[in-house]
Amino acid sequence: MKHQKNFIINDIKVAPGETKQINLDVARLHSGTHIDLLVHAYRSAKPGPVILVLGGVHGDEVNGIEIVRRLIANKHFNNLLCGSVIAIPLLNIYGFLNFSRDLPDGKDVNRSFPGNKNGSLASRVAHVLSDEILPWIDFGLDFHTGGSTRYNFPQIRYSPSDEKAIELAKIFAPPYLIPSHPIDKSLRKVAQERGTPFLVYEGGESLRIEDFSIKEGIKGTLRVLHAHKMIKEAPPVAFPTVTLPKKRWIRASKSGMFRWLRQSGDSVVEGETLGIISDPYGYSEAIVTSTQTGILFGHNNASVVNQGDALFHVGYK
Repeated sequence: MKHQKNFIINDIKVAPGETKQINLDVARLHSGTHIDLLVHAYRSAKPGPVILVLGGVHGDEVNGIEIVRRLIANKHFNNLLCGSVIAIPLLNIYGFLNFSRDLPDGKDVNRSFPGNKNGSLASRVAHVLSDEILPWIDFGLDFHTGGSTRYNFPQIRYSPSDEKAIELAKIFAPPYLIPSHPIDKSLRKVAQERGTPFLVYEGGESLRIEDFSIKEGIKGTLRVLHAHKMIKEAPPVAFPTVTLPKKRWIRASKSGMFRWLRQSGDSVVEGETLGIISDPYGYSEAIVTSTQTGILFGHNNASVVNQGDALFHVGYK
């Protein structure tokens, strides 16, 4: 564990027992306005694990930002019994300002790690996190939502080859556990290469606040803190956690107006009707059927879809 050291973040020391807010200068907008990354550091005087709680890697995924914001606002990290929490509600400030997943250069922060201080905007943001924050932590929780119009039922994605990540995922205890190998240049991949387990929480849809997914993210975080004896109490697990080791997308066979009849969280059987795609003139309809018996852990809320679009994400064993 890394608690014994003084944290040095942006040349600011955070000693055991201290709580500080630190502004990391990332870059400037084209208007000349400074963009600062706000970091909250909470430290107990007693040794314990150091956890990163991170939101807003994608600027339009507001549920993840709200999860971290509520954890801070409700003082869940104040007066830790042991260990430390580094909380960053919003990493991709540029994307948040523009209601966008990416940065103004069109690049994805989560495909830019470990980054470069002299690189693109996305690379610079990734570099700040890799250089200033990752060296201090023992593991991390990274909060996301589904992209575009896609909704994800609350779930944790973890590296199946990482035993520590598997243990953390079970403690978090979301409705679904999705083992998945990390993508090159993602935060999870770079952290794993450094020996730091990371969990990616997915819940809800981009640009939409959804209370159920937010509350599940908060509950899971508190269960992780409690399991490491950092807080006194944690919410009980309300329902069994299901592991879905295999997954596939069910896609649109034609373009048209889309009506889903089943949604994320539903169990389905092969051949079952999941939705209908209609042309806008009333001439034809195409039935969307399940190609697999399993559980829907994601679906598309788009009203109009194109042939080949992902409609339902089904997980199975």
